[in-house]
Amino acid sequence: MYRRKLLILLSLLGAGVGFFFVFKFYQLFFWSNTQFENDSSIIFIDRDDTIDSLAFQLTPLLKSTERFLTAAEKKGYAQRIRSGKYSIRKEMGNNDIINSLRSQKLTSKVVFNNQERLEDLAGRLAQQIEADSLELLAAFLDPVFLSEEGFTKENALTLFLPNTFDMFWDVSPKEFRKRMLDYYTRFWNETRRAKAEALKLTPIEVSVLASIVQKEANQKEEQNRIAGVYLNRLGKGMKLQADPTVIFGLKNASGEFDRVIKRVLYKDLRLKSPYNTYRYRGLPPGPIVMPDLSAIDAVLNAEQHAYLYFVASPEKPGYHLFAKDLAAHNRNKKVYTNWLNKQKIYR
Repeated sequence: MYRRKLLILLSLLGAGVGFFFVFKFYQLFFWSNTQFENDSSIIFIDRDDTIDSLAFQLTPLLKSTERFLTAAEKKGYAQRIRSGKYSIRKEMGNNDIINSLRSQKLTSKVVFNNQERLEDLAGRLAQQIEADSLELLAAFLDPVFLSEEGFTKENALTLFLPNTFDMFWDVSPKEFRKRMLDYYTRFWNETRRAKAEALKLTPIEVSVLASIVQKEANQKEEQNRIAGVYLNRLGKGMKLQADPTVIFGLKNASGEFDRVIKRVLYKDLRLKSPYNTYRYRGLPPGPIVMPDLSAIDAVLNAEQHAYLYFVASPEKPGYHLFAKDLAAHNRNKKVYTNWLNKQKIYR
């Protein structure tokens, strides 16, 4: 009888201990460990984060950081955390949280357009992905990469075609650069390259000219016509005489790219800069802004006409007055200059 009671007692004790460990196991891995009200929260894990820095970031979101750390240790995640952007859903237990952080990396929308320089592009990207602007700029200006791919530091901006891209938040600068090169290669397909060749321009030169069109054309419907003007001037060996290139040259010479210049003065035309298309023939050494894809295609599909000049129209803001000869252009220019003076726009 005594032995039987002892066996029963031991069985009950064993069951109790077993239940306790099962309870603790379930509590550790499967009980909800979140304490936020939204349906989910986004977590960003840097490449140099450790389990401790991750735990610090998670603390406001979790009921028990200690239980999370214990579960992470037992699942082998503590020594192998992975950088990236992740989502933790409301009511998740530690097991699901760790599985999400281990294998469910999210992409981000990366958007950029119309940056004037690589420095501006790097700064814009650093707001959207983990890499900082200095890392990105170093990758973009890597002389070996530029030489191998046929770019220079002056025209390297033409590699980056504006769009919206799905990318992992922790994409490295070199991986990002490769994505841009792949997209550039797809964009410059046989059809576009053939059109560029027919214009006696390289893809880089098309983008440089498109950057001028981008700055000149406030209305997309005028891009093809303005592109036609510049192609006509190039074909005749005339100087492009594009005000936006002078403005870029002034900013580049002073380093003051935040400077606002609304009017180009005659003294500005004496600027000794390869970007001054009033002083030097042909295209500048690089783009003066990142052109839209529409501006690039406007150059490749430029309007066929005999116009050689244009000036902004005071009567129709955003549009231009076009002329086939200098006399007509000077008349249009006088109208525009008088309007500027009336508006008291002197610089």
